[in-house]
Amino acid sequence: MRKERHHKGWNEIKTNDSWALFKIMGEFVNGFEKMSAIGPCVSIFGSARTKEHHEYYQLAVDTAAKIAEAGYGVITGGGPGIMEAGNRGAHKAGGTSVGLNIDLPFEQHDNPYIDSDKSLDFDYFFVRKVMFVKYSQGFVVMPGGFGTLDELFEAITLIQTKKIESFPIILVGTEYWQGLLEWIKTTMLGNGTISASDLDLLHLVDSAEEVVDILDGFYRGHNLSPNF
Repeated sequence: MRKERHHKGWNEIKTNDSWALFKIMGEFVNGFEKMSAIGPCVSIFGSARTKEHHEYYQLAVDTAAKIAEAGYGVITGGGPGIMEAGNRGAHKAGGTSVGLNIDLPFEQHDNPYIDSDKSLDFDYFFVRKVMFVKYSQGFVVMPGGFGTLDELFEAITLIQTKKIESFPIILVGTEYWQGLLEWIKTTMLGNGTISASDLDLLHLVDSAEEVVDILDGFYRGHNLSPNF
């Protein structure tokens, strides 16, 4: 009897996994349909815990506004903190403001600066991450935690392995990111686990103007403008 119950439970798990595929497919289809109609965007990442009075919050607002003024839309994770600041800056500048929300038991709730027709909800992190990569012409990485690092290193890995076309990855905040970059240079490069050319995938800046200069410079070099 014990073995039979165990066997039945395992079959139920397998059945649930199979049905989950339909929900996953639905999230992909909905995301592809909505995101493909939006146009060129830049994703802004950063901590959900950053408060409105913090200097990084205001820097994210300014950066998003400059990006929008340059003709790009802005995509964020749709939540509070730096995500809210990114949508707020795009909204302030009259640009496209997209939010890719994730259902979490804490922290996450959509912010009020997302365009009403450009707010998408996801249950699966991996589906959401595909949308960021597939529909972004650049990653702007503000100070953040594990989730921010996850997005950063996935983008670097995909570009490094040529699974996707290269696009600008811009770290904003020298004080915050310098230690990580030094570790990458001294430990990873020093041990031969990455190549020196891999370091060229990252830009480190401290101002909104520098972010836009890098984005514009990259796409001018590819004979493209923000309305491509």
